[in-house]
Order: sequence, then structure tokens, then C-alpha cells
Amino acid sequence: MSSQDYDCIVIGAGVQGSFTAYNLAKNNKKTLLLEQFVLPHSRGSSHGQTRIIRKAYDEDYYTHMMEECYQLWSQLEKETNVKLYRRTGLLVMGPEQGDYQVFKSTLERNKVPIVILPREEFSQHIPHVNLSQGNAALVDTTAGVLYADRTLKTVQGQFQKLGGVIKDGQKVIDITPGSVVTVTTVSGVYRAKRLVITAGPWANTLLSHTGLQLPLQVIKINVCYWSEKIPGSYNVQHRFPCFIQLESEEAKHHIYGLPSNEYPGLMKICYHTGPETDPDERDRQTDRGDIDILQHYITRCFPGLVPIPAVVESCMYTVTPDDHFVLDHHPTHSNIVIGAGFSGHGFKFGPIVGKLLCELSQGEVPSYDLSPFRIRRFQAHSKSAL
Repeated sequence: MSSQDYDCIVIGAGVQGSFTAYNLAKNNKKTLLLEQFVLPHSRGSSHGQTRIIRKAYDEDYYTHMMEECYQLWSQLEKETNVKLYRRTGLLVMGPEQGDYQVFKSTLERNKVPIVILPREEFSQHIPHVNLSQGNAALVDTTAGVLYADRTLKTVQGQFQKLGGVIKDGQKVIDITPGSVVTVTTVSGVYRAKRLVITAGPWANTLLSHTGLQLPLQVIKINVCYWSEKIPGSYNVQHRFPCFIQLESEEAKHHIYGLPSNEYPGLMKICYHTGPETDPDERDRQTDRGDIDILQHYITRCFPGLVPIPAVVESCMYTVTPDDHFVLDHHPTHSNIVIGAGFSGHGFKFGPIVGKLLCELSQGEVPSYDLSPFRIRRFQAHSKSAL
């Protein structure tokens, strides 16, 4: 059993943990990043080829955070000479009187460059898509695709270059809070003045060692890829955008998609929710209700795709009751900081979340107002065993 001391330990080497560790190392903190699986892996929420990056949101504070976030993504690209982002635009579609109006207002209020697509001109701008009756459409022109697996590899590489230590295959089996926190894994005991927990679907498992349970629900997402009937119809090379369908005949939750790129000839389209699952037994969850919803939607709105998924992969979301993140100190142990509940829309915020969790762990005033992300908003929900 090895035993070592650090300024800070980060548990969980997904996108949020990796960016947090990188920010700590940039601030000259001796940092250990622990990961339960052997890297790279596809067991959590940060793997896969691509994610959408967008400023289109219903809340101003997300749009504000994304302003700086785009700069931080660009900075990391320059620092490493690795391409992490491709601009494609994001097509936002939805019933004119619903969430669509809220998204449009947020974008306009924050002066984000958008293009409104009148219904009569829609098909000349966006071929091979049927705009639903009563829907309006716009394009957030700043949006695009992030390369997810490449991001993790890049940011972890930068962390190590700055002297950071990554230990994978190190499942945490105990956390002992105190002025120095002790973290015990299957093969080592590590101590640090500060601890950051960014364990995704396993957040509550770890928090149970500290007497805290948050109202987090883990759901399994079927990540579906659909074949183009005519190759190239929805290709990123042909300037097809990412899209988000805010509400539809088939579904009350969002449907989102990315142009064909990562798998040639296949477009990624997913439903933004799924059945509850146990993160350690994810593949036993075989519910395909979301795929039925997507098949109906694709048949109706994406006539150029074969409405049977060619590839189905898995991902997990860790969802809070209000779909907003948890970025906060532990209510009892102020040297333990928690980043959790990213609710399926956190990847794009990685650089800014990493900066904020670093600030919180160092006792600094955070760069943004974190009141929407504080644990106290769950007072009715959170079960403290203390």
C-alpha cells in the first residue's frame, strides 16, 4: 500500500475532474487525480467522440459562463496545438410559444449572433429536415462540436506536464474527512489538505463516506447513430449543423443531434433522458422506449435517415431535480468541494467548471455567482446523516 501527501486530491477523471486538476496544477498545487477505471474508458459520462457546444440556453447565467468558456477552449487549443472544437452552428427548433421563445430571448438579450429561419425559407437553408407544424427555428451561429475523447486526453496530458499525478484503476473505498482528508483506494492511502469530488454517477457512493446524500438520479442514455440514405446528406463537410428540438409531438424532453462526422455516414441523434440505472450495472438496463420516440421523430422530421439505429452506445447522466449543476463546498467539511449533477449538459462547461472548483477548493471568491448551483437549494431533498 502506498501512502502519499498532496495539496489537493481530485476523485474522478472525467471532463470536470480533469479540468479541475489541470487548474490546480496551473496554480502550483501538488495535485493527485484518481480514477476508478483504467484510462481511457467508456463507463461514465465524459467518453465518446463528440459533444455539442452552444450558448443557446434558457438561463442567462449559462450563456454568460459560456462566453468565457469559449475563450478557455480556444486557449487550450492554442496551448496544445490540438483541434478540440469545430464550428457548425446549432439549429434550435421548437413550438413558437414554448421554450423556443425563452431560448431566443436569452440569445438576443446576450447579443449572441443568431439567424432566424422563416418557415417559408427553412428548407432552402436546412435541406432534408421537415420543420414540425407550429415550430419556429433559429441558428446559434457560434455553436459547434467538441471532440470529447480528444479533450480528455489533451487536458490530462497538460495536467501531467505541469507535474500533476494521475493514478487510474484506483477505486476509492473510503474517505475520512478532517483538516487533512484521507482517501483510501484499493491499492493506496492518500492525504491532502483539500479534496474535490467529481465522480459523476458515483458521486453519492463517495459522499456517503462523508455523511451526505444529494438528490441525484443516474439515468442511462442510449447514444444512437442513424444511417444516411444518401451519403453526405447530413455531413459536417456539407455544413449541416448540430440541432436541438425543444419539444415535439413524440416527446416532452429535448431531442438533439450532431452532423455525421465521427462515424462516416451516420448521424448521432439522442433523446435527452432515459431510465434510471445503477452505474455499476448500466448494461442490465435494456429499456428502449427512448429509441421508439426517436424512430417516430426521425421518420417524420429527418426523411434522409434510415429510422432504425445502426449503432447504439451507452452514456450516463447524473441528474438533479432542477437540471442545474452542484458546485459547492460540503456543508460540514469546508475543505471538501463537490462538482456533480451535470444533468447531461455539463461537458461544454468543463474549462469553467474546472476553474470554479479550483477557486472553491482554494477558498477564493468564485468568478461567477454560484447561488444556482449551491447545495442549500435542495434542503427539502438532501439527506444528511450528520
